[in-house]
Amino acid sequence: MIIRSLAGLLLLVSIAGCSREATEEVTSDTVVPVTTEAAALGTIRATLMVTGTVTAAPGADLLVIAPEPARIAEIPHAEGDRVRRGDLLVRFEIPSYTADVATKRGEVTRAQARLQNARAAQTRAHDLFDRGIAARKEMEDADRELADAQAGVAESEATLGAAQTSAARATVRATFDGVVAKRAHNPGDSVEAAASDPVLRVVDPKRVEVTASIPVADVQRIAMGATARVASPSGGATATLKVVSRPAAVDANTATAPIRLAFTAPTAIPIGAPVQLTIDAEEHRDVVLVPAAAVTHEGEEAAVFVVNGEKAERRVVMLGITDDEHAEILSGIKAGEAVIVTGQAGLPDGAAITLAKPEPEK
Repeated sequence: MIIRSLAGLLLLVSIAGCSREATEEVTSDTVVPVTTEAAALGTIRATLMVTGTVTAAPGADLLVIAPEPARIAEIPHAEGDRVRRGDLLVRFEIPSYTADVATKRGEVTRAQARLQNARAAQTRAHDLFDRGIAARKEMEDADRELADAQAGVAESEATLGAAQTSAARATVRATFDGVVAKRAHNPGDSVEAAASDPVLRVVDPKRVEVTASIPVADVQRIAMGATARVASPSGGATATLKVVSRPAAVDANTATAPIRLAFTAPTAIPIGAPVQLTIDAEEHRDVVLVPAAAVTHEGEEAAVFVVNGEKAERRVVMLGITDDEHAEILSGIKAGEAVIVTGQAGLPDGAAITLAKPEPEK
């Protein structure tokens, strides 16, 4: 009797264990409505999101700096004023320039006087030689003096021209049509001949570009002429740009490299404004594409659910390029397979599915 009772107890325990395992199995008869779309071959392009700053294009930014320590005699334009090419921007008073021009002009006058005397002496020497009164050496000396006097005039006139050129730097005129972006001094101020002490800045608002910094590793992904887009900081329409300059070499010790992008049409974005750029990078053709919404993520693993009869089959995939609309599938999905686009959130592998009826058009 004791043996039979023990055997019966073991049998009950075994039955109870099996009963618990059966209750832990997850079974569901719920059929999940989903929508699908076929994976297809197509083209997708990678993009880079970078930040940049709107700057004046080369030749469209004029920073006025005194050529020598000087005093400002005239500065007629204020910040925001429009200027035309050739308009006076700043006139400096530089006494050394004025004195140098006066000195060189005096040297020219003396050289010209010497030349006149040499010509007169040559004429007289030749006349006396022809009459047999003067010796040939006297005539040759007169010719030599005339040549020296002519060279002296040429030299003094050249030095005067150089002095006048230097003196002309005391007057600065606009080299293009633009706007006074910054005025740092007023008439009567003394200024230094240094970039740290600028007087005036003029920019051409019609010729602006964007200077952006990109990771060094991404430099090779951007080609000259690549298209980029930037949203206006004020919420205006998106502007289009083209890459016009990229570094041929980079410093291995830096993390980023600069590129320049030119606007394809005039823009109202002001110089100095920070902007967010989307730059087109490499393009992949004839690759398997699925809607971006079809891709699910669990940690670092990406997966796509495909239709397998009346059930959902979870496939781990390797992703390539992705954008707002599509994802490139490097492995795991073939073109033509129906992938689940909506309804796959929280869906277990092998779940029963049905195609959702499309909503009626309003």
